[in-house]
Amino acid sequence: MKYVVEKPKRVGVPVVGEEAKFPVRRVHCVGRNYASHAREMGS
Repeated sequence: MKYVVEKPKRVGVPVVGEEAKFPVRRVHCVGRNYASHAREMGS
């Protein structure tokens, strides 16, 4: 199948004591200053 954009590489993190890696599918980010930012935006 041909893709319009290139497929991303599969990302994994090493597992301690193993040769295998754990697949990473999602990264969740939380801002440390979220409350301050929300006030700035009037929320």
